[in-house]
Amino acid sequence: MEYILLIYNSEAENKKRPEAEHQQIFQDYMAFTEDVNKSGKNKGSNALQGTATATTVRVRNGKTVVTDGPFAETKEQLGGYYVVEAKDLDEAISIAARIPGSKHGSIEVRPIMKFNM
Repeated sequence: MEYILLIYNSEAENKKRPEAEHQQIFQDYMAFTEDVNKSGKNKGSNALQGTATATTVRVRNGKTVVTDGPFAETKEQLGGYYVVEAKDLDEAISIAARIPGSKHGSIEVRPIMKFNM
């Protein structure tokens, strides 16, 4: 079964980190990504640009409304994701717990819904 692992962290807290810590986190992500790739469990992953680059689109009463920024103000923002193959939720949680961002943010684990079309 495929799961999406959504990585949330605080952009404000990230800005406060020293450069050496940013470099270590980057190296930790590269090592994790290499490991999950080698295991064949990674089905896709990407980091996202900051929320300042986000655009939210809503359609109300047939009119498209575009707003700069994310959908809601939150303490943690979506920063990236992995789509992984896991035999069950326990394995997906185990993979999510290894994501470096889990140490200073949170990882939301969700099964991906498959449609037969």
